[in-house]
Parts: sequence; C-alpha cells; structure tokens
Amino acid sequence: MDEKTKFAHLGRPEPGLATAVNLSITRASTLLFNKAEDLYRHDIRAYGRHGSDVHDAVELAFNTLENGEGTSLTPSGFSACTLAILANVKAGDHILVTDSVYAPTRMFSEAFLTKFDIKAERYDPRIGASIESLFRDNTSVIISESPGSLTFEIQDLPAFVTAAKARDIVNIVDNTWSGGISYMPLDLGADISVHAATKYVGGHSDIMFGAVVSRTAKMAKKVADTRKALGFATSPDDAYQILRGFRSLHTRFEVQEKTGFNLASWLEKQGFVHSVLHPALPSHPDHELWKRDFKGGASLFGVILNPTSPEKVIAFMNNLKFFGLGFSYGGFESVAIHCDPQLNRKFGRKLPGPLIRFGCGLEDIEDLKSDISQASIHLS
Repeated sequence: MDEKTKFAHLGRPEPGLATAVNLSITRASTLLFNKAEDLYRHDIRAYGRHGSDVHDAVELAFNTLENGEGTSLTPSGFSACTLAILANVKAGDHILVTDSVYAPTRMFSEAFLTKFDIKAERYDPRIGASIESLFRDNTSVIISESPGSLTFEIQDLPAFVTAAKARDIVNIVDNTWSGGISYMPLDLGADISVHAATKYVGGHSDIMFGAVVSRTAKMAKKVADTRKALGFATSPDDAYQILRGFRSLHTRFEVQEKTGFNLASWLEKQGFVHSVLHPALPSHPDHELWKRDFKGGASLFGVILNPTSPEKVIAFMNNLKFFGLGFSYGGFESVAIHCDPQLNRKFGRKLPGPLIRFGCGLEDIEDLKSDISQASIHLS
C-alpha cells in the first residue's frame, strides 16, 4: 500500500450507520467511573492527562511512520527532545551531543543538566566510528541530528549504533528534518526518533506538538513512565490537528521536498552564492552518506553567501516578499532566517560567508526564485 493511502486511512473510526469520517474530540479532565473498584486500575485511562481516542490515533500514526513500538506525545518538539534525554540519564552521567544540534537542545544539555551533575560533551558531527574514542564508563546517551539544523552535516548513525551497542549507550536522533519520510533512524538501529510535529505534520504553522518514537516496547515504556512522572500532556484539540495533518503529510512533503531540491540546485548557480548546504546535492560533503541512509531530501537547506557585510545580509532578508522571516519550517509558507547570530560551533572550519537558511513551502518555485533574485541586488 502506498504511504499516502495508508495515512489517509489509519486511525479512522470503524464505519457504522452514518459514522463521522474523523474521530471526535473528547475534552475532559475528570473521567467518571461507575464502580469504585475501577478507580485504581492500571489498564485503563483514569484522568484526562492520559489522553483520548484521538491521542491513540496520533500515536499509531507515529508508530506507523517510523516503524516504532511506542510513542509518547509532548506539547512541543523541544519538550520531545528533553523527554527523550531525561528518560535515559541519571545523576553523574556523561552524554555526547552533536555540535550541530538544535540550539535549545544544546543549551538544555550543557546548562540545565549540570544541576544533576550530568556532563554534556559536544562531538564533531562527522566523527563517524571514532565516536567510540569519546566514550567513558558513565556515557549513557548519544544525541544526534541528521542533518544538523543549521549547517546540515549528515551523521553516520550506523557507525554510532555499532559503537554504542557493546556499551548499552542509547542513540537518540532528532528526525524533524525528514518528517520521518525520507529518513528512518529506528530502522538503522537508533533507540529513539524525536519529532517536532509542529513542523511538517502540523503543516500550517499554527500548532506546537512533539513526539518521541521508540524502537522497542521496553524503551517506549521507559519514555512513557518518564512523561507521566513529568506531567507532560497534550490537549485533544492539538492532537486532532496533528492527526488531520497526517492525512496530507506525504502529499505536502513531496511538493516541498521537490521545491527544496530544485531551489537549492538553482541557487548553486547564482553569483552571490558561495555554496549550498543540501545533502541531496552531489556537492555536499556528506552526499554519499545521505545516499546510503536516506530515501530522499526535505524542504530545508542552507546557503552560504559570498563574503559581505551584516548590513547587506539584513537588507537582503528584509526585501524578501514570499519568504517569511521566521523560525520553524514545514508549513505551507516558505520561511528564511539569517543564521550567523546563533551559530555556536566547536568543530569544523569557519564558514566563508554569511549563512542563510531557507525552508520551502507550497508556493510556485518560479515565484520563489524571482523573490530571491530581486532581493539579491542588496548583496552586491
């Protein structure tokens, strides 16, 4: 069955006599029982925080998307990252965090976790099998994001999995870039795949949501128990929106992926561009790894401009018409940010020029090219 067909039909109500095609939203905090002896059962929901039928359908969708054995839902993509980490660390641990990771995850690892005497060490995202040289007796987690959210390095996940297996080290992958469509980290041996469903799955830039998908039932229970202990909950209205987004996810992603690749290829030929950071391009330094581990691309990529002043970069950004200036991506509208103010790297060479990140929406590609062309006069 094609993926588009699968996600159009999973999690639907069983048809009866005039059955609604979508699940109903159940808004509830208190759940009532007709027998006191049922109040403390552990095999049923006892409180609204524990979810509803819509939540169950969203979890099924993420399990199906990633070939996972269990999913925990969270109020945002960032909370999904922190939940995955907190479920697998204890006081005194050492964790490894890719140098190219999402900035809030880096700050959580390097600042917040120090309260628990947990040491976060950054690693070169291109370290490959040599990551084993960084292992300590108390190393518990490897956090990767492939590609990196600003500089788009591909990490060698199979090498990480092989190195970590003998030490029982948990591999957590932020898989937001691919939407779970073009990259399958659980199939490659990762223990957890994390999603900011805010982006592609939501699809309309109007909701925040996260998901932690586990490869094994044992890990899924560990994450779920931690989520319950932390009190994380998602509203049924938000879950309904995410389930609705799943229905068209593959169709939208297909368009945005194609636009992203075509726009990246076009930008490589523009005179104001030094280089383009899109792993599907043969010019990308990790292109061979991408071909080995990925099924496709995505809508998000970076562009390194020729050396120019910060003022000219700002003028370029301010003159974009179809690219909104804003964080996140995966919605119907194209967005762009200038990245230099938030670059924080310990590894890799200094970029030869300013870095811009583009996220492609559903606009016509010729309009996007025209928009960039007219704004680029401010870079000369």
